[in-house]
Amino acid sequence: YASLQALHHSLPAFSPIVPTALLPFVAALFLVPTFILAFYFSTLPKDKFALREPLVALLASVLGGFGVVALFCSAGVYV
Repeated sequence: YASLQALHHSLPAFSPIVPTALLPFVAALFLVPTFILAFYFSTLPKDKFALREPLVALLASVLGGFGVVALFCSAGVYV
């Protein structure tokens, strides 16, 4: 146990790839297109070949997921 504790104390502190000061901007960068794509998805015409709908929904979902996580982290709720 002592060797693991010494190893733990010798490791450098965690530093995130994206600085925490930029997280509100990253959240806005991801959430604004999410809302635009959600509006676009709700106004899509009904096609017989509906490949566009899942692609738009998938992109909006991925952007929204990362945007919400960035927004939570910028508010101090680290998930």
